[in-house]
Amino acid sequence: MQNVPNETSRRLSSVHRLCFRAAMSLWLAVAASGCHPAEEGSEQDEPSVQTWGVASINGLSLNGLSLNGLSLNGLSLNGLSLNGLSTSQFDLWFQTNPTLNDSVMHYMVLCAVPAGATRTYTSTSTGGTWSWTGGLGLAPDWAQGAPATLTEQRLVSACLAAHTNKFGVQIPLSVQGRGAGGTSIPTDPNELQDYPEREGCFFGNLFNDEGIYAGNDRKALNHKESTPRACALSIKKSGPPECAPMVRVDPNCSEICTLDAASGTYTSCTYNGITYPALTTRLREQDIYTCGDGICQISEKCGTKNDYDNCKSDCGRCP
Repeated sequence: MQNVPNETSRRLSSVHRLCFRAAMSLWLAVAASGCHPAEEGSEQDEPSVQTWGVASINGLSLNGLSLNGLSLNGLSLNGLSLNGLSTSQFDLWFQTNPTLNDSVMHYMVLCAVPAGATRTYTSTSTGGTWSWTGGLGLAPDWAQGAPATLTEQRLVSACLAAHTNKFGVQIPLSVQGRGAGGTSIPTDPNELQDYPEREGCFFGNLFNDEGIYAGNDRKALNHKESTPRACALSIKKSGPPECAPMVRVDPNCSEICTLDAASGTYTSCTYNGITYPALTTRLREQDIYTCGDGICQISEKCGTKNDYDNCKSDCGRCP
């Protein structure tokens, strides 16, 4: 599978962003079946047991979340089966921005399709081939080609949100929860030890107008602390969304979500009168940054004080 180039972290212009939304909407509205698997085999060859590793790697740019208002009669109905990606419409959408759309598909397949299975697309216009590997298997019916259920839409949406990074950098994280079939995402025996910092809960639906949300699942950061995962974990409680279209809700996860005491994960979160299936994330200790440690981190700024966004000790005075 191709690695996602660093260019995905750059922000698109407002015009380009609108074009992306239109292209993505077109794809979901008209994508039909057809695909070329990377290897011989059929849908029945996909493993029924996941062997997910210790951690997931986030890095989807915020532009990749521009999926609000998508029609339900497109990809969500056709499914991510092995015969789903060779239409001219998909090729037209993908080639409008192969770098960004490669990233979108990478995380879409990672979230929805089981570990060990792949989805491959060969461009009819350029001849290039892209292959994406499954991982979490949150949408088993959709992965097999059936229409995406409402639960699958919501879980894939939550997963995409959990893998989005405000700064476009890749940070390892632990993603926990249950798929649409009720099966828990496999957890490595050392995962909770390696990722001790509770981060957030993610829920919502990018396939309709329900919105996409993130909540804080950790004691509040102090004024010196920050993280590159600022969409969920931030000292800020209100104001304009930092990670639009994702909205960081003011209530903490514990206030609006149902906790499964055995696993320590949230099974659902209720917001705006809707109860959503949820995913829970955890971080490594070293990914909580502190102004004063002598390193100017990506989430810190120059200034005259020792606040994370005004950090003289690490980032110096502003020019």
